[in-house]
Amino acid sequence: MKIRSVFGATYAAIVIATATPAAAHGVGGVGETITPHFQQIIPNIPGKSLKALLVDYAPGGASVSHIHAKSAFIFGYVLSGEIESQVNDGPKRVYRAGESFYETPGSRHPVSRNASKTRPATLLAVFVVDSDEKELTTSIEQDSSSRSKK
Repeated sequence: MKIRSVFGATYAAIVIATATPAAAHGVGGVGETITPHFQQIIPNIPGKSLKALLVDYAPGGASVSHIHAKSAFIFGYVLSGEIESQVNDGPKRVYRAGESFYETPGSRHPVSRNASKTRPATLLAVFVVDSDEKELTTSIEQDSSSRSKK
């Protein structure tokens, strides 16, 4: 019986570990979980793909300031809660469930966070991006430090 319990516990741990989403592409904020949701090559636009990510923010959660792949056009849609966002030098704005925004290629995203300290929020981020693009997100700090090394 003990061996069966050990195998059962091990199996459960493996299932939980493989089902737990990770921060996408090595850039994660505090209280932020990024889960790949969908990916498909766009057949009538050679070299382009559609990639969708779910960004779940815990209460008070936030992404690090970042830029996206230079080829990426991004559509953000708030599924639940309220997300505070700023693109480039534009104004900070709070988007509520059902509202959306976009980011043009080469944009900076200095602010992306849950506007609530007490309730979670979820954002659907849809990218139209070069199909061979590996890194969708780079932290602004990481980007500036890699440029200074060149």
